[in-house]
Amino acid sequence: MQSLKDKIEQFGRTLGKTSRVEQAKDYAQLRKEYEHQANQEVRQLQLDAKRKRIEQIHGRSDLNPKWTFSNLIQDSPDVTEAVSIAQSFIAAHSDPSWRASGSHMMLFYGDYGRGKSHIAGAIAHELIDRYEISVLYRQLTSLLEMRYFSYDYSAKDDIGQKFREITQELMTVDLLILDEVCVNETMLKKSTQSWLGTLLRQRYSQNKNCILITNHDLAGLEQAVGPYCFESIKEYDTYKVRFNGPSRRKTVEDDFTTTKKTSGYVPNQVR
Repeated sequence: MQSLKDKIEQFGRTLGKTSRVEQAKDYAQLRKEYEHQANQEVRQLQLDAKRKRIEQIHGRSDLNPKWTFSNLIQDSPDVTEAVSIAQSFIAAHSDPSWRASGSHMMLFYGDYGRGKSHIAGAIAHELIDRYEISVLYRQLTSLLEMRYFSYDYSAKDDIGQKFREITQELMTVDLLILDEVCVNETMLKKSTQSWLGTLLRQRYSQNKNCILITNHDLAGLEQAVGPYCFESIKEYDTYKVRFNGPSRRKTVEDDFTTTKKTSGYVPNQVR
């Protein structure tokens, strides 16, 4: 036998009306669906914002987009070892205590054309994508040229202001990559040694990391940058990575041979 409540609900359904219980169920389900949709929209907004931040960091870094681990040929033990150390350096950034423990430096040194800049760039790309680490890649030679011309007070291209802005960025960026450190230089000028040493010391005091790339061996680098600057380097928790294999860059002979093969060129025979 139906209860009075059941009869009322059946009568309501006949009239096309739902009970308060059913209305409550419908409202709870509808609220759940709205909350799920809202959460999805929030997550998408967060992903879009993160993607834009990463794109901006990449854009300001001045990195070669081809410098990735997937584009690197590990054709010798020194490169394989360098990649292993690089991956460990990247993985360490997932530990907040490691990141807060002090300043870290990777020092890449050795022969031309062995992939030092490529691996440094690959590290930077990974850190940007994984942790949104701000990165700045600069060749030391170009910075020193800008520094030199910044003292020309008669210049009308605002190079002095530009250099001051870049210097500020050199101080504050999370990871600074300095390439071609002392390239073709047996010894930097005293004023340059002081400037570079001060830059590294200020970054060290702010727990900022660096990658230095040089063609010198360690003894040659110490002589080139001077004792004050080299002591600044030694203060960091330093990962020294030596590259000692042959150059992988194309030679003039390689380019000439390729041209002959593709063009059908046949040199004149000696008579």
